[in-house]
Order: sequence, then structure tokens, then C-alpha cells
Amino acid sequence: MLFTTTLLAALIATAEAAKDRRTFAVLRHYGKGPLTTCRADPIINPGAPSAHLHTIMGASGFGLNSTGEDLMNSRCTTAKPKADKSAYWFPTLFFKDPEDGHFEQVNFFYMNVYYFFEATDDDIKAFPVGLQMLSGNAAQRAPPSGGGRQNLDPSKGPVQPAQITCPRGNFDPPSWPENSDGTMAGMGDPNNKGSGVGFPFQDCDGYASPMRMDLHFPSCYNPAAGLTNYKNNMAFPSSAGNGKVNCPKGWIHVPHIFYEVYWDTHKLLPRYQHMLGKESPFVWANGDTTGYSIHGDFISGWDEKALQQIIDSNCDAGHAGIHSCPGLIGGVNDDSEDCTIECPIQEATSGNLAKLPGNNPLTGWKYGAGTGGGNGGNNPAPEPPVIKTPTVAPPAPAPTSTFKADPPPPPPTKPTSSQLPVGGGDGDYHETVEVPAPQPTSTKAAPPPPPPPAVETPKPEPEPIPAPVEGKKTTTVWETETVWATTTVYGKPPKPTAKPSPSQDTKAVGDFKYAGCYRDSEARVLSGEIRPNLGRISNSNCVEYCASKGFSAAGTEYGGQCYCGNALSKVEKIPESECSMTCEGAADEKCGGGWALSVFTKTGTVNAAKRSVRGHGHAHFRRSSGHGHGHHFHL
Repeated sequence: MLFTTTLLAALIATAEAAKDRRTFAVLRHYGKGPLTTCRADPIINPGAPSAHLHTIMGASGFGLNSTGEDLMNSRCTTAKPKADKSAYWFPTLFFKDPEDGHFEQVNFFYMNVYYFFEATDDDIKAFPVGLQMLSGNAAQRAPPSGGGRQNLDPSKGPVQPAQITCPRGNFDPPSWPENSDGTMAGMGDPNNKGSGVGFPFQDCDGYASPMRMDLHFPSCYNPAAGLTNYKNNMAFPSSAGNGKVNCPKGWIHVPHIFYEVYWDTHKLLPRYQHMLGKESPFVWANGDTTGYSIHGDFISGWDEKALQQIIDSNCDAGHAGIHSCPGLIGGVNDDSEDCTIECPIQEATSGNLAKLPGNNPLTGWKYGAGTGGGNGGNNPAPEPPVIKTPTVAPPAPAPTSTFKADPPPPPPTKPTSSQLPVGGGDGDYHETVEVPAPQPTSTKAAPPPPPPPAVETPKPEPEPIPAPVEGKKTTTVWETETVWATTTVYGKPPKPTAKPSPSQDTKAVGDFKYAGCYRDSEARVLSGEIRPNLGRISNSNCVEYCASKGFSAAGTEYGGQCYCGNALSKVEKIPESECSMTCEGAADEKCGGGWALSVFTKTGTVNAAKRSVRGHGHAHFRRSSGHGHGHHFHL
């Protein structure tokens, strides 16, 4: 009996560890903008100004020397779940004025962080506090060897985790020059007209959805490498068959995060319209004019207990947000509040600038192949900062990586301009770094500035190289068959209703009757015509279009997609609550949901088609007119 009981318990534990399908939840941020915009990067340049400017989201404990424990002691975070005090950051986007050559920040629109919980035989674990991750390559100026495609499968060539998505109402002419080899212009994704690598040469005019930076992070953590060895501690998982992906033995499977960052590029169109089709006016803060150097950083400040509860409950909140996961520990931040900090580097970063913060030269394409202010290239000498004598604040409370139900201690006194946080959360160690404001450029080279008197200035390293990990050398052989699919949506993803939507059975559009809510797939169950370009989608304009083309069935999905056909390749009716997204073109209608079609047919019933449809292997899936604004899911 003891043996049977023990065996049963082991089998249950194994079943709980295995995950047969991917789930996801979007981490949303609140407030009026980023946490801060600052030349700080505690992973690459700890304790000193970083080579280029970053836009930073997350916990108020972010600073030049921040660790996971510092973040855990933050007084606030931009993340909706109070239990997430992680730091998320990425390069700031600038506009180079074609009239005077000056630079100004492009308005940061918003950021989503997708948390994918992959189908796997592994036991998915919460990020350990202090885990440091970096994805992308800040020194990249040459075109990716894989062209415009995104690749997260190491067995299929070099990993290319980054793309730019450019939603547009019309893709003629294309966003990236046709047949570009990447040496003087970016390259479009052959599988999706709305995505590619490098800055597009057209205006991204999608409804409420301007140019977007897309970046995936790996989800296998190697504890032998350690939390801060960002060069060696992470890898993408390999295929285990049946749609599952597993990590190497001894590694820990953690959530797969994906950055989706929007910049309001469209409002600048009148100032660069004459450049369309020829070049791009945009440049990353590191001086990269190609757009190839997309990269992002992450330090985990999650309360491990709270994140593990989200994982173990198989939360599949989707676009409703991770803050809506059942049983969420710690509560949700109030949207009416704000969480911001001042940057400890005192320099001009906004307005009309003669040069980029950090004095990064323009590089790439017509400017040459230098790497500028990247993390691994030949960085220009940054403006010499003057570092004042640090002052010591009272020590912060002892950190903990598990959530405490008691209210947090009151925030420390707001620092004065000479006592801005550099590290150690919102208390601990404070200092101010002053950098001269950028001056107008001159045709003559200015003499080098004299060193600051009686002050030893720490010099930012281009990229600190972690010490080698002791122990056995590990060689990992990848055998991956990861399948990704793509779909595109204009605008912010419409929020599902809080309650299941009522049945639309009594609703009809013209001669078509509502047939119900049905599961879609990557191969598309209605594939007669996929996502015709109808502008803002409603059930009415989708049905009318499909009927005009002779189809007997129409379906809407994700609030902004239309599909036509005569029969469903796979019939799986699902609850009406899954078709609860408000239509972009009709606020009183529901247009499907995530992988969920609101189906209308002439008879009000659904026919099944017997045919084989093959999907394409691509890096992520998108919604709406087939090309533009993409929401990304790991299958």
C-alpha cells in the first residue's frame, strides 16, 4: 500500500510538472510614461554612466548599481501587479531632423511584456531574484544572416530574436525595399509584410499602432553560470516533440518574456515625408541608423512566491493582463497613480540636441559600419562626468524574495538634486553624476577636455566580461523544432469584457446569421481569404466583404481581423466568453478573441471541410490586415 501511494504521488507530481499547451498573460504598465529615461545600465555598466540612453520601466529601485534585492525594496513599480518589481529597459529612439540634423526623442507610446508559459515536460519555475538577462546585440550594424525573418530555433541557424513591426493601412509600396540585401536598407520578412529587420522606409500609420520594437528573451536558465553571467546563463529551449520545448538537463525552465515597445513615429511624418522610400530618419540612442541593434535588458525583482503561483495556477489571462490572474498575490496598482524616478546622470536628454547623449556618432548604412555606443563595440569616449562625494542614507530594510502580506514600510524621504538614487533601492547609497549639456557641433575638432581636478572618474567599460564559471564544461547540442505563427492587429489590443459576453445567436448581418464562437488555429480554419484590408474591422464590414466575394462564411477575431471561407477546416465550438473582444470598427459588437472566431454563415450553422492545411513556421503570430500590428505567441 505504501509503495502504491508513493508511486501515485510521484505520477501526480510528474503530471503537474508537464505542461501540454502554452498559456500566456500580458504584463501591462500604468502611469503617464516610463519610470525614467537615463544613461544607466546596471548589467553592462554597473556603477557608471552607460554608453547610451535607455528607456526604463519597472521598479523605482533602478539605478547605476541595482541588484535584484535593491529592486525588491522599491517603493513603487510601473508594473500593474504589485509583486513585480523587476526592471525592464531598452534603447531610446531618436528622430534626426532632416532640416538641421539635430536629434529629439520620439514619443514613447507604451510597452507590453508578454509572459509565455511554454508547453514543456519541464517544471516551469519563477525567475530567481536578481536574474540578469540581455537579448539582442547593441553592436549589430551588419544585416542578420537570416534576412528579415525572426528565428528563435538554434538548430535552424543563428538566433534572431528581434524585429521591427510597421503596421500600415496599405503595403504598396513595401515598408522595406524589395530585394534589399540589408547593406543599405532593412529587409522585410518574406512571411509577413508588416515586419522586418532594420528601420522601415515608409510611415507606420496603422490605427493607434505606430512603429514597434519586438524582442524575445530565452527561457532556459543555467544555474551553474549564475544570476549575473548574462553572456552564458540563458538559452532558448529545444523541441521535445508534440509541440513541447524543453531545457537542457540541469537547467531551469523559466517564463519566456517578450518585449513589445511602441514609439509614436507617425506624428513626425510631415517633417520627413520627402524621405519616404529613400531612407529613415530614426536612430537608436547608440547611434545606430540601421535599426539592427535592437536589444533589451531585464533584472528580476519578482516576488518568487507570487510569480510561482501564477505559473502553478496555469494562468491564461492573455490580453486581459497578468494582473487579472486568479489568486494574484500582492494586489494590483492603481491606474490613477504614477511611479517615476529622476535619472542620476545630470545631462540634457530631451529637446533639440546637437548630439546624442553620450556623444555617440551615427553609424551604419551610409554612415559606415562602426558600432558606436553599443555594448560590444568601440564606444566613443563619453562626456566626462563629475561625481560628487557620495552621501550615505540610512540602511534599507533587509530584503526578502518572498512576498509579505504586511504593508511596505513608508518610502524614504525624496532625495534632493544632490542625493539622487544610484543603487541600493530607494535608500542606501546616493550620489549625483553631472554631465555637461551637449553643445552645438563644430567643424573643428575641439581639444580634449582636461581631467576633472582631484576627482577620479570611473570609466564605463564597453562590456564587462564575467569571470569564467568553475566546474565542468558543458556542451549543449540543440535539436529544435519550434513552430511559430504570426498574426497582426492595429491598435492596442482590445480588452476582453470582464464577464462572459452574451450569445450573439439572435444577431444577423444581412443574410448571414451568427453561428457561434469557434477555435481558430495557426493554419486558419477559415482560409478562403485571410485578413482582407478593410480598415477598422466590424462584423458588418467583414460579413459584407466575404459575401461580396461569394463566400458563405465569415469570421472575426482579436477585435480586428476578418476571415472568409465556405467551411471550417476544423470545427471546435468554444464558450462565448472567449469571443469577447470589442470590434475596432463597432464598439457595440464583439469580434472574436484570442484564437477565437465569431462565425457568421448563411444558414447559421457551420460546415466542416475535409482538407489538409499547412501552417508556416514563423517567429510569432500577428493579427489584423495580415501584416501590421503583431501580437506574439509561442506555440
